[in-house]
Amino acid sequence: MELIEQILSQSNLKEAICRVKINKCAPGVDKRTVDELDSYFKKHQAEIKDAIMKMKYLPQAVRRVYIPKANGKKRPLGIPTVVDRVIQQAIAQALMKIYDPHFSEHSYGFRPRRSAHDAIEEVLEYLNIGYQWVIDSQY
Repeated sequence: MELIEQILSQSNLKEAICRVKINKCAPGVDKRTVDELDSYFKKHQAEIKDAIMKMKYLPQAVRRVYIPKANGKKRPLGIPTVVDRVIQQAIAQALMKIYDPHFSEHSYGFRPRRSAHDAIEEVLEYLNIGYQWVIDSQY
């Protein structure tokens, strides 16, 4: 199965919709909420898939909001529409199935079923068996 078919498969899109709904994210510029996703996709899924397959799909603009930071400044944040979020999630899921098995078992950032707490736990295990150095690397 080609990657685009994996991305647009019924099961992958269904899982993507579920994950976006679980995240209870804010609406984008179209003001559509996660509560409307099921009915929207039931009505428009064929045309969305067709537009993507024909490379005609255009994501909508993101809604810009500013989140206050501890230092008093504000951090800009772009909020995509919930439909665009579903498509992004579907892409991420398909790519993760391909690439995740090739990542290091010691890599914890932005990985499914792994967290910063898991990384700390692994570091503590190494310290407990006698290792004395911890190196933090972004590469």
